[in-house]
Amino acid sequence: MERTALRRRLNWQVGTVEGLVAETPRTRSIALDVPGWSGHRAGQHVDVRLTAEDGYQAQRSYSIASAPEDGRLVLTVERLDDGEVSPYLVDELRIGDELELRGPVGGYFVWEAALGGPLLLIAGGSGVVPFRSMLRHHRTDGSTVPVRLLYSARTLPDVVYREELTRFARDGEIDVRFTLTREQPEGWRGYRRRIDQELLAEVAWPPAERPLVYACGPTDFVETAASALVALGHEPGRIRLERFGGTGGSA
Repeated sequence: MERTALRRRLNWQVGTVEGLVAETPRTRSIALDVPGWSGHRAGQHVDVRLTAEDGYQAQRSYSIASAPEDGRLVLTVERLDDGEVSPYLVDELRIGDELELRGPVGGYFVWEAALGGPLLLIAGGSGVVPFRSMLRHHRTDGSTVPVRLLYSARTLPDVVYREELTRFARDGEIDVRFTLTREQPEGWRGYRRRIDQELLAEVAWPPAERPLVYACGPTDFVETAASALVALGHEPGRIRLERFGGTGGSA
């Protein structure tokens, strides 16, 4: 997922592509070996810079999909057809290629066990990427904080990390709720609607339990979720938001 970064003084590093996984027809995970990587916190992101043969440069920010405890740095990128960077990362990048990286960046949209919960994660499309890092960190850390993920996608094939999330739910590690907004397969038992106040009233913990809420996705999606939660009585200070799309620039 592309994100708007708060810049600080960081050096560019070179990472070598060690693995590529097609998560959906439009989304690809990129595993990187980054010598000297200083580590990251669950929910942070990195800048990626590409340089053309004529010297032209383009850079975008992408969420880190791997947990701090994972052996390799993983980014998951969704291809935007009119983008400058994401089509190359999704369609052309090969194992052994090198990428320039800067980061990790960001301290607001991170989760660690000390922050507590209960923890509600609300994802729209590729907005699930930083939540994979949080969920993996939660599992590896052995946290007992209750976690619930509400994930909105257009169709089932558009669900990023579908097998991993299904396994988490099956093993009882987290409570996963899917809602498909455009097309549902035969026998679908999840939700069939967009996220709104009524759905959040059903899925979210009661405001009295003071859940810590993270919402990530397209701007309109995130604003709708945040407004609905506040209307339901949730504390604005317990809601953390990350938006992408519609704020300038293409990936």
